[in-house]
Amino acid sequence: MSRKPKKGYYVRGEFIAEGSELDLELKAELKGTHEASRTDLKRESTELQKLGEELLTLRPELMARLDLSEKLRDALAEAKRITNFEGKRRQMQFVGKLMRLIEPDALAAVRAALQEQHKGSAQGTLALHKAEQWRDRLITQDEAFGDWVQQYPGTDTQQLRALIRQARKDALPVDKAAASQGLAPRQGRAYRDIFQWVRAQLAGGGDIPDSPPLPPGEGGGEG
Repeated sequence: MSRKPKKGYYVRGEFIAEGSELDLELKAELKGTHEASRTDLKRESTELQKLGEELLTLRPELMARLDLSEKLRDALAEAKRITNFEGKRRQMQFVGKLMRLIEPDALAAVRAALQEQHKGSAQGTLALHKAEQWRDRLITQDEAFGDWVQQYPGTDTQQLRALIRQARKDALPVDKAAASQGLAPRQGRAYRDIFQWVRAQLAGGGDIPDSPPLPPGEGGGEG
């Protein structure tokens, strides 16, 4: 009787019998490649869905510059309207699928727009922080007035002095019990007005000057 032929396949002209050691090695290698591919695809999908979520916060003027399909724009608009958690999750999965259809150049433009918005937000935060520093120095340090006028010689000094005087007058002393709890003194309207005035002056004066640090215990509060 003729021997029953072995089941197998050829790789580069070499016969690989099913169940052989070489067959098992090749299948393990192939499975690993497929697993890696699935991992890469999942990672890419997660990243694109995250980009889609960030697009929900993109400013309209930046969004208008992007080359996005009408279908994706509609999907993003719908995602903004949905308040139900599960509904929004499914919608964002749909957005992620549409994001995978974006051309590489358009995708790069999306990332650039998001980076531009983030940079602008960081600059805005820095501007607010510097305005807070100047406000607190002007209220608590007599020499800060001269520093400000030196950097901004066009300042309405009369208005600024009046704001500072009123802010100091409005500030209520902190009793020992409140101080022990870390409570800051209450501030009147002039305290808020001087912040808005300083912020407006800084915004209209080009580059925001660096304000020297406050002495210990005199850090800025929120505007």
